[in-house]
Amino acid sequence: MARFQTILIDLDGTLVDAFTTIHRSYCHVLPQLGRPAPTAAAVRRAVGGGLENAMGHFLPQPLIAEAVKLHLGYSDTILLEDVTLMPGGMELLRAQHTAGVALAVFTNKRGEHARRVCAHLGVTPFLRGIYGAKDTPWLKPEPEFAAHVLLQVGATAATTMLIGDSPFDVQAAHNGGFVCWAVTTGTHREEELHAAKAEAVFPNLFALQAAL
Repeated sequence: MARFQTILIDLDGTLVDAFTTIHRSYCHVLPQLGRPAPTAAAVRRAVGGGLENAMGHFLPQPLIAEAVKLHLGYSDTILLEDVTLMPGGMELLRAQHTAGVALAVFTNKRGEHARRVCAHLGVTPFLRGIYGAKDTPWLKPEPEFAAHVLLQVGATAATTMLIGDSPFDVQAAHNGGFVCWAVTTGTHREEELHAAKAEAVFPNLFALQAAL
């Protein structure tokens, strides 16, 4: 029997590399609101806790709703132009799916965008579900979001793991009662992920799959 019967996987920075798309959207939006186009590094540091939270790194609260609207509209037009699977992503999904593990995407990316990306990259057939922002009233790391996903997948926390790339993912997993294995391919460094108490940290998905 597999140690983990269910694996939930974060999307941006973990399973897919969408940072070019995300950065392009910020560069499109912020100058319209009187702010300079941000560097890719600044955007990378900001993302992870949902779009509204990320925009708060660049804008005052009264401008965030408009920024989110502009960002989503522009992102919708370029969503599939630059996105790619992270190295090792397809290999991990195929291996775990073949082993009988239930797989699902658990992300703060808008659910509709997450489903389009997964379909475009050919990973949807491996997944029991794709759960994102606006699919429910909650976001990671709220425990209700984790509980909802476990219920939908038919999983129990004791045999579930989340793969993520940020302290938000670690907190989401722990709030949901399951473990988090993290990769450093996204928004945070190894020491930050260890400090957040990830149960294991890997340089990429190839190394994580080898550990599984």
